[in-house]
Amino acid sequence: MFPIKYKFMKRQIEIFFASLIFYTRIPCPKNVDCSQVDLNQAIRYYPLVGMIVGVISFLTYWGASWLFGNVIGVVASLAAGVLTTGAFHEDGFADAFDGFGGGWTKEKILEIMKDSRIGTYGTIALILLFALKFFSLCLLLPQLAKESWWILFLFFILYHSLARLTSGNIVFTLQYARDDLTSKVKPVEKGATQTEIIISYLFGLIPLAIFTIINPLVLIVLIPLFLLVVKGNRFFKKWIGGYTGDCLGCIEQLAELIIMLTFVAIWKFM
Repeated sequence: MFPIKYKFMKRQIEIFFASLIFYTRIPCPKNVDCSQVDLNQAIRYYPLVGMIVGVISFLTYWGASWLFGNVIGVVASLAAGVLTTGAFHEDGFADAFDGFGGGWTKEKILEIMKDSRIGTYGTIALILLFALKFFSLCLLLPQLAKESWWILFLFFILYHSLARLTSGNIVFTLQYARDDLTSKVKPVEKGATQTEIIISYLFGLIPLAIFTIINPLVLIVLIPLFLLVVKGNRFFKKWIGGYTGDCLGCIEQLAELIIMLTFVAIWKFM
């Protein structure tokens, strides 16, 4: 019995490190060797990786805001998230806007998204994204901090993990769009099993469930996130017949913004 449990835990650790390596720039043990199978299963720990990024962003905000004030703290926390992931999601967000903004056929859209250069659509989209994130956090974080530091901490964990769960739902419901071997990234292209879905939902919803105890109104955030997944699915399927890594990054960033704006609206009327 013990050897079976040991092998199971060892396997989960391997998959977790594969997820950490794929989705972040956080150093991992040198002996970790990620196979394609590991990457296909890494989606199960995607929200857990989001929790880790949330912890790093919170600690950065806490220290920077204490030293320099709220505004610089917000900028520092956003920068910490970008540096921790290597702008992984922001790159996908910009590429998706360039691809769908400049392409009119599946082939052209995929070609543009594969291009490492950023275009007008992607540049404008990133500017607006970070502007909205910045002002949302500037309004929200001081209000949460007044209530309790651990509520503030929980919010950072929540918005990073829940946004990644939202992005993961695209993988759970669509097929991979690229059928060539030259794509930049081929994440979980073989689809997700029931195990990936259950574990992903577990880590993605735990922070929200805890926050619901504090304020049940936060469950409202599930409505726009659900609509984002539905509309995103229909849009991606219509234009490219499925998803790419850039599509996942785009949904993740939009989900982060939606969560922030929803919380700003909730706390405005409290």
